[in-house]
Amino acid sequence: MRLRPLFALLVLSALLTASCTKRETPVEEGIRTHTLLIGNANEPATLDPNLIDAYTDMNVAVALFEGLTVLDEKTSAALPGVAERWDLSPDGLVYTFHLRPTAQWSNGDPVTAEDFAYSFRRILTPDFASVYSYMLWPIRNAEAFNSGKLKDFSSVGVTVLDAHTLRITLVRPTPYLLALAAHNTWMPVPRATVEKYGRMTDRATAWTRPGNLVGNGPFILTEWQPNSRIVVTKNPRYWDAAHNRLERVIFFPTEQSDTEERNFRAGQVHLTYSVPSSKIPVYQQSSPGQLRLDPLLSLLYVNFNSTRPPLNNPKVRRALAQAIDRAAICRSIYNDSRLPTQTLTPPGCGDYTPPTGIPFDFAAARALLAEAGYPGGRGLPSLPFQVLNDEKTPKVAEALQAMWQKELGVHITIEPYEQKTQLQNQQSLNFTLGIQGWTADIPDPITFLGTFTTGNGNNWTGWGSKDYDTLIEQAGQTADPAARLALLKRAETLLLNEAPLAPIMVGGRSYLIHPAVKNWQSAPLGIHRYQVIELRN
Repeated sequence: MRLRPLFALLVLSALLTASCTKRETPVEEGIRTHTLLIGNANEPATLDPNLIDAYTDMNVAVALFEGLTVLDEKTSAALPGVAERWDLSPDGLVYTFHLRPTAQWSNGDPVTAEDFAYSFRRILTPDFASVYSYMLWPIRNAEAFNSGKLKDFSSVGVTVLDAHTLRITLVRPTPYLLALAAHNTWMPVPRATVEKYGRMTDRATAWTRPGNLVGNGPFILTEWQPNSRIVVTKNPRYWDAAHNRLERVIFFPTEQSDTEERNFRAGQVHLTYSVPSSKIPVYQQSSPGQLRLDPLLSLLYVNFNSTRPPLNNPKVRRALAQAIDRAAICRSIYNDSRLPTQTLTPPGCGDYTPPTGIPFDFAAARALLAEAGYPGGRGLPSLPFQVLNDEKTPKVAEALQAMWQKELGVHITIEPYEQKTQLQNQQSLNFTLGIQGWTADIPDPITFLGTFTTGNGNNWTGWGSKDYDTLIEQAGQTADPAARLALLKRAETLLLNEAPLAPIMVGGRSYLIHPAVKNWQSAPLGIHRYQVIELRN
């Protein structure tokens, strides 16, 4: 059938108009639909808050769960979470948390004090084997129960006074307890849901999958496509849902920062996890408002497996640690967006001042290696070096490879892994050399120094020292702040002399942000509450 000329002209005009209309990008659509698109670097190993030990996994978990407290991004101070208020006894040993009567799980069940007690018992149960269980050890008898020395959980300092009142009794005054209470290890899990899909101590069940997961946070898990994306949508039952301006958040586990940067320019994401160092000067010049260089209370370090020869010799470890030109690495790989460090504890941990640290001295390193029986590196086997297969970590390993070969005659081979496998290998001591990052859980030196006590779930060096453990224990029992910090400084000095690790640089976070993202604060601990974020032009 033929079209009449006028009608044909109108149809042609409409088609031309449609073809010339600019297609809406995901970022533009996200602004319109209040959907935050965010890069998150790695595929989560788990979304179970009692098991999470990776920073990128925590980034998702804070959308789905909430503890007794939450942290202010800018100050790291504890704010009311599920607990609307709390009382502290005069001796600093008893916290009484008063839960919000309006707090609900995403299925409509009330969040109760019993939910927290169940979760604490779960993470402390020895068979559950949570590497982060020590975060609850300030609670009276928690460590004894966690180690299996105590069998009766009723002897642990966790008491349910009524449905909305939880009493926590401590071993000793813990000035950072309220910050601990915001950590994922202190978040509640729903007993009925957990045990619907397995036993309390089962570590890998379907309860954390979309459609199954019940949370108490500001969002609900609605989609999880492995190695593609995770979608969380607004939880209408969250106690403060009325003030949540976002309808959903989509996390993309993009490992390569150059891919993220291209996605950002193409309007695919509002926020990247990082940005290639080579692009920092470009954005500083052309689009400074889109570049963020935020301080981060974190550390990047070489992890030595001190149980494997030749790294069981502290002189070999110290030789490698002293033969690192940290400033050169920060300059050439990070474009000076990071600061070199010779100590374990970075600046920003309250009033703590770390010791001098591990010196940078090639000549002294060569002498130490000779004393260990390997002059010029002769007699040393080639050392495998496991690293995360992201954009920067292999480059750091390559820089170390060149330094150690040239200055010490030490040969290493670089082995890149995706995050899940790399972390599993480090945790099980199935490695020789590795590179690890650690972001503070709380703004206190104990978050770094406490990690390397003997048997700590996150001490992946195989190293232990009774003297070090004693100093950390004494610091925990010392009420005087100055005396406590002095003990921690002695502990750090001992650790750096033993060198189970070699600090490289202290943190910072370089990333890109769309100007429509509002209320995104610089966060020294790196954790953000998505419910306070707004998207608008």
